[in-house]
This record gives sequence, C-alpha cells and structure tokens, in this order.
Amino acid sequence: MAPSVRWQLAGLQVISDALAVGQPVRVLLVERDDRAPETLELIERARSCGADVWLGGPGDLRRMSRDGSVERAIAMLGAEPRADLEGLFARGGAVWLLHRASYPSNVGFAVRTAEVSGADGVVVDAAFNHDDRTRVAHVSMGADRLLPVLWHATATALEVAARRGYRTIAIEDVGAQAPWEVDLTGPVVFVVGSERDGLGADLLARCDAVVRVPMAGFVPSYNLQAAISAVAAERLRQLASRGAHGAL
Repeated sequence: MAPSVRWQLAGLQVISDALAVGQPVRVLLVERDDRAPETLELIERARSCGADVWLGGPGDLRRMSRDGSVERAIAMLGAEPRADLEGLFARGGAVWLLHRASYPSNVGFAVRTAEVSGADGVVVDAAFNHDDRTRVAHVSMGADRLLPVLWHATATALEVAARRGYRTIAIEDVGAQAPWEVDLTGPVVFVVGSERDGLGADLLARCDAVVRVPMAGFVPSYNLQAAISAVAAERLRQLASRGAHGAL
C-alpha cells in the first residue's frame, strides 16, 4: 500500500520538466490573466495529461506559494484525487471518517484540514442534500478537489478499513488517552462523531483506541474542526520524529 502523498512544484519550467518525464501532475494553478505563450502552452500540456487547470488571481498564487516567492504557475503532484472506497483504503495512510456530521461548514473545514495535513481522503456519513454538499466544497476552499471525499455509511467504511488492515482511532471526550499517548502513524482511520451526539458506545467499542484532546476551559468541547486539527498535527509530529515525512 502507498499513501497518497501530495507535493507542490512551482515555476513554469519546473512544471514543464515534470510533465515531460511523466510525473503525476494533478492540478495546475495559473493566473487567469496570464496570456503569455509559454503559459498557454503549459496549460494545454497539463490538460492533455489529464491535469485539472485552476485559473486564479495574484492573491491565489501568493496564498498557495510555500516559500514566500510568487511564481506564475503552481502544480500539485501525487495520487489521483478521485477514488472509490476500496481504492481509498488501498492507499495505506490516514483517512478521516465523519460520523453523522450535522453542519456542512464544519465538514468543509474538516476536509481542508485533512488535505493540509496529508490525509489520503475523507469519508462523510451525513444526510446532506445537494446544497449542503456544495457548501462543503465551498468552505473547503477547493481542498475537496485534491483528495477523495466520499459519502458512505460508517459501517460500510469501517468494514473496508478492517479488511485492509487499518487501525481505527476515535476522537471523543470519553477517551482515556491524549493524542500523543497513542501511535497515530501507519494505516489508520480516525473517527469523529457528530457535533451534537458524538460517538455512541457501540461504535466506540469497535475502535482500537479512543483519544481525548485535553481541555482546560469552561466550555466542554472543541469545535469539530479544532479537534481534528489537534490530532492531525500530532500525527504529523509523530511522523516527523520518525523521519517519515513522505509516509503520511
């Protein structure tokens, strides 16, 4: 199994060279008003290789740049952003499972956090209509186009995960361990409950571990996205401490 590591290349020539040797360029971001011949040629080459072309403004390129320099083109490389449930769990990294989520905006933030932290994908168990799913995509700031976001029942997702050898880790305030006390690396599906009801006892019993993000204030719980961020960052810390930057 190979986790769906995503990485960024910047610069017209660098991206052109990557396309020339067949590297998996999935997304190309260029400024919409850049009509220079070399830019238009790169767009056509990227499209011919199956890449999704995003046309943005100067602010988009500046926001997506990682080293402070603003290039005329930025590309994402990595695994195919689309997959079915079996294909997602064949990748062997981290998958976030949002069990009966209630609010589309929270799911959108969660999708963005999952992508930023290098997860393989997100599975959502929620009765969202078309408008709700559109809201998820909007709030994710395009992250839903960079990794698989699938809509399945929790039981179905956990069945596939178990068959693929994934560990299941729940995030719930009844957990007995902090995130840094549990191994969060390797093939793992993180299960997060609804903002209203959390995770039930039957579902918690199916998990290999239940972690609790520490709290010290008066309000009894974090926002869904904040809890996901805390655990995602701890997973990245554990991977970095083991020198496993490329095994997200």
